[in-house]
Amino acid sequence: MRRWTGHPRVRWSRRSVTGLVLLCALALLAGCAVGPSQRPPVAVRGEHLPAAPPSAAAQPPADPDLLPGTEPVRGGPVFGDCTDDVLAGLSAAGTPVPAGRALEIGCGRLTVPADRGRPDLGPARLGLTRVTTPGAAADLPALVVLGDTGVDGSARAAATLAAQLPDAVLARYQVIGMDRRGAGEDLLDCAPADARAALLDAGPDRRDEAAMSALLDRSRAIVQDCYLLLSGTLTSFKSASSADDLESLRSALGVARLNLLGIGDGADAVAGWVARHPDAVGRVVLDGPGDPGLDDPARTEAATAAAEAAFDDFATACAAGPDCPLGPDPRATVRGLLDRLTGTALPVGDGDTVTAGATVRAVRAVLSQPARWPELQAALAAADAGDAAGLVRLLAPIGGPQGRFDAALATRCNDSRVRATPGEAADRAADWAGRFPLFGVAAAQDLVACGPWPSGGPVVPATPQGNPSPPVLVLGTAHDPRTPQSGAERTAEQLGNGRLVRWEGAGTGAYPRTPCVTAIVDRALLDGRAPAEPVVCPP
Repeated sequence: MRRWTGHPRVRWSRRSVTGLVLLCALALLAGCAVGPSQRPPVAVRGEHLPAAPPSAAAQPPADPDLLPGTEPVRGGPVFGDCTDDVLAGLSAAGTPVPAGRALEIGCGRLTVPADRGRPDLGPARLGLTRVTTPGAAADLPALVVLGDTGVDGSARAAATLAAQLPDAVLARYQVIGMDRRGAGEDLLDCAPADARAALLDAGPDRRDEAAMSALLDRSRAIVQDCYLLLSGTLTSFKSASSADDLESLRSALGVARLNLLGIGDGADAVAGWVARHPDAVGRVVLDGPGDPGLDDPARTEAATAAAEAAFDDFATACAAGPDCPLGPDPRATVRGLLDRLTGTALPVGDGDTVTAGATVRAVRAVLSQPARWPELQAALAAADAGDAAGLVRLLAPIGGPQGRFDAALATRCNDSRVRATPGEAADRAADWAGRFPLFGVAAAQDLVACGPWPSGGPVVPATPQGNPSPPVLVLGTAHDPRTPQSGAERTAEQLGNGRLVRWEGAGTGAYPRTPCVTAIVDRALLDGRAPAEPVVCPP
């Protein structure tokens, strides 16, 4: 075991991809930060939040497709300029701002209760990023972005989105990204390095009950260490907390209605907020929510089926090109690579290796971002030829010193009420290995990894109680590796006034990646009108 001196709370073991990730991540950290390491203090309402501004009085809508008007921000957090840092981070992550798009970016913090039911546990501090055009008025209406825990922090997601938004939308709104619990400013980094590595590196051969029991023990070590470090707030890393944090942000911004864009599991949290606060709903877009009626194992099964289908799209897109680096049958190439790595992990120097399990997790993570598919193709082809450097770069954001692993694990486990025994997980692995050849066993391992976690509970959107909410746009992508399109359909149904938009594309997050979806969302954000009927957008 060795200690990473640049990140004192992380302990790393040798002979796992996780150790190598640290070595490469050191060179990346300076360019990958969302904002400055010391954000300005924010004198916003935190652990002693006063009552939020009253919601607009409910009036029978004269036009059922009309959305609430926008309102200026009244007060709110203090933002210090961090434009250069954020733009450098976007460039390092491969998502630079297009030429001709000028952005002004500020970074700040929002202080919220760590656990609203336990005021004695003190506050949590969430990173905020405000993105506008240069010289924009400070009181522009806010469009708040809540991102997916499996991709980037919401702060970075806001900057990435602002770089792509149509000019008219960026001129109308200040885009504010709020980090989720465990990301960005509130980075969750509590797992013992060897336990984290064991879960990341578990390969397709670790599928019987004995192997699942060993993974359960590793996860138990994570829960024990995290519980001690977090002083009882371990269960606060969940979608329900993010829904509460949105209401805190509404209060801080001084607005009666909040305009929101939720992406991936960020959309799940926003849907929960809508159900709780229908009178505070402004212009809201849920982009890729999951099925609110599912809990594990059905939820994991549905997501795994979606990931397999997304990989088929990835393989087809590669094979259709003139020079696919994975050959005429990319699935067979990747399957062969995983079989070899299961027998012998790929050495990468300094005694470290890349395992089959880590490779599976890197593939699944990048499937949600079609813009990075060429990078994934090249990394897999290079690994097939014996060079793991590309895979290491893909794994750095997952298991590196600023990685998402701890937060993603905590959120997934806290959002589920169901716990699987090693025997049950082994049975699922046997079934899913045949039905989902690439991701099935890893999905079953994820089930058992939640075994020691306190039983949480998912955000389950229901028809808002009391006054109905205004129309809410719900976007579903046909080949989203995170969730099947039926998740958007079910969310729209349960919200009662959801307006469904289906996109026959791939990846997590449809807006603003296609002209059809972009036109519909822009009409909602700019003109305040939702589609009267469900819409299907072509690929």
